[in-house]
Amino acid sequence: WKLPKKRQQLSSMSSNIPVVQGTIVQGTTPVESSQPYVAAGEGTPAAAAGGGHDDYNNYGYSGQQQGSSGFVNGEYGSDFNGVKGEKQPKKYKDGFFAILFVAHLFVMMVVLSMYSSGSENAASHGGIIYCVAMCGVFAIGLATVALGVMMQFAKELVKISLVFSVVSSLGVALIGFAAGQLMMGVLGLLGFGFGICYAYMVWKRIPFAAANLNTGLTAVKANLGLAVVAYIFLAMAFAWSIWWSMAAGNAFASVGTTIVFLFLVSYYWTHQVLQNTVHVTVAGVVGTWWFAPEEASSFWSTSLNESFVRSTTYSFGSICLGSLLVAIVQALRQLHHMLRDNEEFNFLVCIVDCILGCIESILEYLNKWAYIYVGLYGYSYLEAGSNVITLFQNKGWTTIITDDLVDNVLFLVSLVIGLITGLVGLILGSIDANMFAGEGFEDAKLAGFILGLFVGFLLSSILMSVVGSAVNTVIVCYAESPAEFQQNHPQLSGEMREAWIQAWPAECSHL
Repeated sequence: WKLPKKRQQLSSMSSNIPVVQGTIVQGTTPVESSQPYVAAGEGTPAAAAGGGHDDYNNYGYSGQQQGSSGFVNGEYGSDFNGVKGEKQPKKYKDGFFAILFVAHLFVMMVVLSMYSSGSENAASHGGIIYCVAMCGVFAIGLATVALGVMMQFAKELVKISLVFSVVSSLGVALIGFAAGQLMMGVLGLLGFGFGICYAYMVWKRIPFAAANLNTGLTAVKANLGLAVVAYIFLAMAFAWSIWWSMAAGNAFASVGTTIVFLFLVSYYWTHQVLQNTVHVTVAGVVGTWWFAPEEASSFWSTSLNESFVRSTTYSFGSICLGSLLVAIVQALRQLHHMLRDNEEFNFLVCIVDCILGCIESILEYLNKWAYIYVGLYGYSYLEAGSNVITLFQNKGWTTIITDDLVDNVLFLVSLVIGLITGLVGLILGSIDANMFAGEGFEDAKLAGFILGLFVGFLLSSILMSVVGSAVNTVIVCYAESPAEFQQNHPQLSGEMREAWIQAWPAECSHL
């Protein structure tokens, strides 16, 4: 990977920046650095030793300047300093789990082929295929347009999503009381009360969430090829689900239910791997956009190719390891739900389900941040998880990363796109009343609406998940390198700095 011109310019500019005990002083604002920043080239200690120094050796770059062989801290893969990660050598991480996943996939393909070969051929589903195709094209176009709208009205959307979450609880309460479900109504009212308190507490953080969302959207819009990658993996996940569903029933009938757990682990593991591969790819591309936007500012940039290759080769074992941990818990929960019919142990069943749910949430939370470091630097799974949590602890940002206002926006946008796409399906059903006659649906309008809603929500959620991964990567990058962000994206940097200091004055006073 070549050194971008802008990084060479930044390196030459650094000779005018005074160094005082590991702090880069720019005007009157100190910017934290993990080590004294020195320019690469003649007259520097690294040059005297026969190698240059490149402070931008991460985020998908080789860490080398032309004619030099030096790296940050002198070599690849040194211990994490708690301030900034370091590009790891091109080496397969957690390779055993990559081999295990591929071997398991091969075995499952053989088994599923054996038990799906005797299935009857499905009848023609021309109406469904046509409706899904039309709604899918519409949803993808609408979701792409939505990115621009979200960038223009990020703050307003955060407010609307927060109000929506509160009002929806009141709606649940009213529906519960109207249906004579007292418990549902009471729980809805409790949720409404807690929602009001939550909204009051976090209202001042709306500019913070809007700034993060706007930056993540800008990065994704500059690299829309990420959406193509996400949709490809969605198609693979959909095909895997259909194939698994067709063969699993036959396998259980022939072999017995003793293999249910293994089948469930396989199902969830494959889905987790597909999902996390996209997450790691997004992290690598956004990291490159952060440091060298000229290399990650096209529909299908070289950075996207390189990040995707790293995710499916060197870092694939790390992806498989973290995905396996979550998949095992998900399989246990599903198996638990299948066996919970015994009323004598209802209380114990609820306790076990709660524990498994908590474990699943913790693992997914850790994976969300660990895979960003996997994508940025190429750490192994355990190293990435430990290092990124250490980073946030050292920064005092453990509370900041729990903010979920952006997730509310992404869900609301996906829901709206799904509803609008549902209207498209309804129109198609009204045009051809016999569109779903072969499927046994008499009301084509209702069937078209439901199908359109599902397709629109699913496809838009995939694109919004890419935005969510980009926002999380932005938070990690901002924790490490706010100065570089200021150099490459000054307008976005100014907006984020102001919003962060306003929302978290104590934690972000150093920005």
